[in-house]
Amino acid sequence: MHAPDFVRGEVRETEHRQGDDLLSAGLGLDGLAGAPSPIAHALHPTPAELRRRAIQASWKGIADLGPLGGYGRVYGGVPDVPGREYQAFAWIPEAHAPHRVLLQVPDNFDRARRCLVVTASSGSRGIYGAIALAGAWGLPRGCAVAYTDKGAGSGYFDLSDDSGVALDGTRAKRGSTTLEFEPAADTGGTNVAVKHAHSGDNPEADWGRHVLQAAQFGLAMLDRAFPDQAPFTAQNTRIIATGLSNGGGAVLQAAGLDDGHLLAGVVALEPNVRVPDQGRALFDYATDASIWLPCALADARFHATPMARTPQGDVPPRWAQRCHQLQERNLVSGTRVAAQAAEAHEHLRASGWTDEAMATAASTTSLDLWRAITVAYASAYMRRGPDDMPCGFRYGGVSDAGISIPVDGAARASWWADASGIPPGSGVGLFGGADRHSADPTLPGVLCLRSLWEDTEASTQPLRDSVAATAVKPPRPSLPLWVVHGASDGLLPTSFTSEPYVTWLRSKGGHPLYWKVPYAQHFDAFLTIPGFGDQHVPLLPYGYAALDRLWSHIYEGASWPALVPTPSPRPRGSSALAREALDLPPAWTQAPR
Repeated sequence: MHAPDFVRGEVRETEHRQGDDLLSAGLGLDGLAGAPSPIAHALHPTPAELRRRAIQASWKGIADLGPLGGYGRVYGGVPDVPGREYQAFAWIPEAHAPHRVLLQVPDNFDRARRCLVVTASSGSRGIYGAIALAGAWGLPRGCAVAYTDKGAGSGYFDLSDDSGVALDGTRAKRGSTTLEFEPAADTGGTNVAVKHAHSGDNPEADWGRHVLQAAQFGLAMLDRAFPDQAPFTAQNTRIIATGLSNGGGAVLQAAGLDDGHLLAGVVALEPNVRVPDQGRALFDYATDASIWLPCALADARFHATPMARTPQGDVPPRWAQRCHQLQERNLVSGTRVAAQAAEAHEHLRASGWTDEAMATAASTTSLDLWRAITVAYASAYMRRGPDDMPCGFRYGGVSDAGISIPVDGAARASWWADASGIPPGSGVGLFGGADRHSADPTLPGVLCLRSLWEDTEASTQPLRDSVAATAVKPPRPSLPLWVVHGASDGLLPTSFTSEPYVTWLRSKGGHPLYWKVPYAQHFDAFLTIPGFGDQHVPLLPYGYAALDRLWSHIYEGASWPALVPTPSPRPRGSSALAREALDLPPAWTQAPR
């Protein structure tokens, strides 16, 4: 069976059985939650070792696998699912770089009720970046699962030795094989190039096409896996799209582009979605937050907020310094931190932030994620290379002390498995855009990033044009579609994303279901942080429940509801999570969970 025309190069087929399954690469739940899977020879990991680490890193980045979180006991599970994988590089017309596509076909594939789940990675993660949602729900049920990294991923290119990532995840030199990403050959320097930031594309504008290509790839590979059952089509194989965060935005983009009626239903969790002329674009509110949130969180109302105070209960000195710097620039007028913080808080409130979203954004702010995200997105939107990033930023090797050093060979060898898709991390640092002599060294860089959005110069217009190109289109009104979002999301607040989308869709005759889940926030994985999990609930179980309901509609004839009651969960506090605390609806199906 032939691969689709948009696939260039080989399709890599591998079998995963007897201690090396599809869902956990043989690690099981305890192994996924444990120490990083070992690599025998750090400079030369095998494809199998890299795959196992990539799956483990994706699980740890998305799910709450902590002992109090309840995964595998209260909801979810990690059964042994043997099967096959098919992986390739796919190309959007006129793209400079491919996106990776992968199909997992379980041995227990249900031929009587053909099911293909299609998904896109969260954040900028690699190809397994949605396995904790789509794989965990679909594979035990007998569905095949098709993935795309949607033009991002962890195929970093090291300019110092001219190497990138091959299809099997190992390092390879430019020209020796097809690579996941390689910058222009005349790019100089010793920086690290990242596909999302430096491909020369605006991958976010094509997320929907990436998802639809992954679905088409999945059908084609099912033909290859079961030639006696071919052809697999959208008419005889139901295709369910699901994703979270950027992956949630990707499946909503795909729904709006699905003129061929490939998709049978969509469940989007905490989507990074933008509709025309409503809500706020991520780059807009993230650059604003990177300037103002450190000071706003110094306000007394956030005294008990996890990660908003030092262990001694004080305002972090760098946040107090941000307040002082805002006053120096006449952005606030108060003379003391308390007054300055109150003004910063009011600025964010006036721009649409809620106190609830600000409180959970203390984690994002403490970890400096706003700056990391907006640097990468600015470079992607402006189509800059690794030596020409906006505002003087660059990526390169970094020591544990944060000092610029040559790239570590062992870290580089496992980038594909360990990296998140946006530095810093995995031995790659974010440098530049700072004033080392300032008491607040990161402020000049974030002010520069904000100016890219606010000014009207022709040189920055490509950024605003690229952001405009990411707006979604409405799906067909008959498509079953469910949006699930945490009320406490501090990275992609509902007031900027899901709520404008649902309102807009209903104004166009659509009938989306919407759960705004109390106490749920963006990162289930953060629930292992002391004090953080006490105050929040995981979002994944509500995504699984929505998918269960969609399954019962598609395969068991259950009616698609006009609305569904929003659950009323309660945080677990200092105890282990109990199922009744989630207030999940009664089971809609008898499928394994």
